[in-house]
Amino acid sequence: SLSLDVQAAFDGDPAAQHTDETIFCYPGIRALWMHRVAHALYKRSVPLIPRIISEHAHELTGIDIHPGATIGESFFIDHGTGVVIGETTVIGNHCKVYQGVTLGARSFERDASGELKRNLKRHPTLGNKVTVYAGATILGGDTTIGDACVIAGGVFLVRSVDAGHTVRGPKAAVRFNENREDFS
Repeated sequence: SLSLDVQAAFDGDPAAQHTDETIFCYPGIRALWMHRVAHALYKRSVPLIPRIISEHAHELTGIDIHPGATIGESFFIDHGTGVVIGETTVIGNHCKVYQGVTLGARSFERDASGELKRNLKRHPTLGNKVTVYAGATILGGDTTIGDACVIAGGVFLVRSVDAGHTVRGPKAAVRFNENREDFS
């Protein structure tokens, strides 16, 4: 599984000169190998240790992956800083996310006494071959992104997307103002 992540990083980044570079220099690879260990322990109901591993990875890389998140093969986190992947997130095979992506919860349900309901699907599901660009936020346990979708940078998404679509937000208006100061 880890070798597939390494290959995905190498294949997904033209700046990478060798797979060794992705192993030793890419924070996404470090976060992923720690996540894969933490996730295996989490699935076996080992208490506390999976969370300690994930928090250590977060401290080292700036990438926050809950050990309960299910991540498929050949996953690549490019750059990585600020990535958040929640506990009940499911990510398919051959997916890629960029820095600042959040796969999070939309809200937290409460029971009649006001206590948080636990063990509910709160985070999104990504199909296979999904790319999520920098700064995008996808929220909600009922939000599913279909296979081969592209989510553009800066998109805020709280609804499902059928397979094979690209989601973009409105284009930003760009203004150029002449500098009035001489910086020479």
